[in-house]
Amino acid sequence: MNEITADTHIDELLVEYPSLSKTFIEFGMPCLVCGEPFWGTIAEMSKQHRTDIEKLVNQLNQRKAQIDAKS
Repeated sequence: MNEITADTHIDELLVEYPSLSKTFIEFGMPCLVCGEPFWGTIAEMSKQHRTDIEKLVNQLNQRKAQIDAKS
C-alpha cells in the first residue's frame, strides 16, 4: 500500500495494517475491529466523527512507516 490519504478505504487499510485501528481509537473513533465495521474512506469517517483529518492521516502515515521499516 502506498501513502495513506483521506480517500483511503478503512477496510482495505486495516486488512493490511490491523494495528492502525488503535490510531483511530486515539482520535475518538469507535473500535473498528471489535465494534461495528465502517466501510468507507478516512475522510467520510473523519467528517462523521468531527476529527481533524489532516492530523489523523499524518499519524496513520507515521505509524505505517514504522511498521514498514520493521518488515
